[in-house]
Amino acid sequence: MSNSFYILKKQKTGASSFSSCCSGGSNSSHDLCSQESCLENKASVLVKHHSLLNGYTKKQLSVAHPEMCYFCFDVIYSHLHQKPDTLKLTKWTSDEYPLFVTWKIGKEKRLRGCIGTFSAMKLSSGLKEYALSSAFKDSRFSPISIDELGRLHVSVSILVKFEEVNNYMDWEIGVHGIRIEFPSERGSRRSATYLPEVASEQGWDHIQTIDSLLRKGGHKGTVTPELRKQIRLVRYQSEKITASFQEYMTFRKRNGFS
Repeated sequence: MSNSFYILKKQKTGASSFSSCCSGGSNSSHDLCSQESCLENKASVLVKHHSLLNGYTKKQLSVAHPEMCYFCFDVIYSHLHQKPDTLKLTKWTSDEYPLFVTWKIGKEKRLRGCIGTFSAMKLSSGLKEYALSSAFKDSRFSPISIDELGRLHVSVSILVKFEEVNNYMDWEIGVHGIRIEFPSERGSRRSATYLPEVASEQGWDHIQTIDSLLRKGGHKGTVTPELRKQIRLVRYQSEKITASFQEYMTFRKRNGFS
């Protein structure tokens, strides 16, 4: 295990324990994002079993692995066929990270579900929980059906290197995801997040991203410079890996599973 891997894995996230959708938020336990905010950032994903960590090369840190995607597929495949899970994550049973699982469907890769957590979880249990939650419990969509399996893609995002910053502008578009916490009009605290790819794929600058995130977090009034200055911002990075159902089935057959 490399030193860079160890340091980042052990680093505290600085985020509270709750589940969230990939690019929106509120003060509820499950936060929702808009479909356009969850679109695939094709410039930030290396296809065919290669991962990209925003701000890091694969040699410097490699957490996400294609088998994590196959594991997520196996979880919902087994659920839909009412069979025991076939695949086991033997390599990462004790590793703990915050994570997101995203399902997309069809050639256009329309969002079909996306839920994750900022709490560091053991990957074996976290991936199973959020594979199921994002596939069957995302309130914006009907549960994924068995007829849709063949058209699905799944992405696993492993979140790393959380840093609380003093200035809401202190993050880099295309490198950092951001999670903000801010006061609501009624005095409570609200929060929302965008994964690292969202701002760049939407063509937003820093202010546009922050203002959009405030709206996603439930702010209804005018966004003022004073409100922006009250934001508590945590930036983070991610490693993302994507696989198709066909790749999962090839993996199953190669390993002797019918």
